[in-house]
Amino acid sequence: MSNFARDVLDARPSAGLAIVELARDGARRDWSFGEVSERSARLATRLAEHGVRRGDVVMTLIGNRPEWVFTMMACFRLGAIVLPCTEQLRAKDLAERLLVARPTLVVADERDRCELEAAHPRCPVLTVPDDALFRSPPHAHAAELTPEDPALITFTSGTAGEPKAVLHAQRYLFGQQLQATSWLGASDGELVWCTASAGWSKSARNVVIAPWLCGASALLHDARFDPAERVELLAAMDVNVLCMAPTEYRVIAKRTTLRPLPALRGLVAAGEALDPHVLESWRQSTGLYIRDGYGQTETGQLTGVGPAREPRPGSMGRALEGVKLAIEQGELVVDPTSVPTFFLGYLGEDVARDERAGTWHAHDRRERGTWHTGDRVHEDDDGFLYFEGRTDDVIISAGYRIGPFEVESALVSHPAVAEAAAVAAPDEERGSIVRGVVVLRDGYEPSVGLARELQEHVKRTTAPYKYPRLIEFARELPKTPSGKVRRAALRERSRASA
Repeated sequence: MSNFARDVLDARPSAGLAIVELARDGARRDWSFGEVSERSARLATRLAEHGVRRGDVVMTLIGNRPEWVFTMMACFRLGAIVLPCTEQLRAKDLAERLLVARPTLVVADERDRCELEAAHPRCPVLTVPDDALFRSPPHAHAAELTPEDPALITFTSGTAGEPKAVLHAQRYLFGQQLQATSWLGASDGELVWCTASAGWSKSARNVVIAPWLCGASALLHDARFDPAERVELLAAMDVNVLCMAPTEYRVIAKRTTLRPLPALRGLVAAGEALDPHVLESWRQSTGLYIRDGYGQTETGQLTGVGPAREPRPGSMGRALEGVKLAIEQGELVVDPTSVPTFFLGYLGEDVARDERAGTWHAHDRRERGTWHTGDRVHEDDDGFLYFEGRTDDVIISAGYRIGPFEVESALVSHPAVAEAAAVAAPDEERGSIVRGVVVLRDGYEPSVGLARELQEHVKRTTAPYKYPRLIEFARELPKTPSGKVRRAALRERSRASA
């Protein structure tokens, strides 16, 4: 039996530094492990007062601020399941998550209240910041949990349909020890900055969980990405280990002047392939190599370049210790029993909840044999893996995995659009961008103004990072004899015109 809040958070020295908070206005506040422990325990009592019990789902819609961490730890303490959502989601996205996960409670940032209300949650909503949330006495007892008890829900990108809800077990939290030590590589007393926004798979595991397992502290910066500011903060905050998306490394190298950062000891990235010239730019300026890694929402981290190893340009590293990977007909496949962070299953497919008993029943995905990642890779003689692309239609842009279905659904909801397809188009900074190919209804004519209107429509309809940065008007879409859109043909056109 275990409990992450008790066994990791509460077990750290009370005076030790847990979180360095940087607010949007630049204000800094340091939070000790004792303060985070007490705040999360008090919030756990407040959640329980609102009916949250073991096995219930709590959805969060909070930026990169301590209240998000407090809420996660409060849920772990109670044995509740936390569903973090990125603030970029729109009402339609939020409504889908509310429908699938059926949370007992939502904790949201006040600045996100309007978007959340438009999704019509059918449960109580607590908003932050609100000191009243922390006035109850600390919750006295941490739930005794098994490794298979559910802990966390994250949503996939979606390929041919809506995003799927991935349910992770308690083993996912403690299983982060593997990548924390063999890839992230933080040490006791160091400061780690994982820049991923709350709601993403990488944020859930690397903003605080992996650093705390290493005895390190976490930096939370509640602000949008600004390349020049990012470099200034790395220097000013004496960050020791940095975890960013490859696109962030790429943009910083291109748009700013990198310089030596004496406190910086480790650089890691995951989400898409790193360019050799970006690796070299950071190495020349900081003396450090960016160490790449690979994982999925369902699996957690699978590969990486270790702290003591020199990366190979374009490689996502080798399998983490104990993780069994293979390549079948060019596709990376996994033995799920070898992955400590492998998911329980998808809500609605493998996992169901008994509402009366408050228990979850899962057909553990590990029992189904080999897991097919859907990613094509090749391997060199030393076991280093190289990403080649997806076997499906997922678009990887700036580290985001974007399912074309959601973009297409947003486009065709505009009155001018009869049909639409979304594919990847090459881009120097983002790796790829979303290209929307649109067939207009009768009475509408292609124009620059209409293209911009469609882009803004998608931003309002779904998360803004999914919007098509390129809009192309066509008389018809290429289709198979059965009527399915041939996205592969559209992708070839994108590559040919690049």
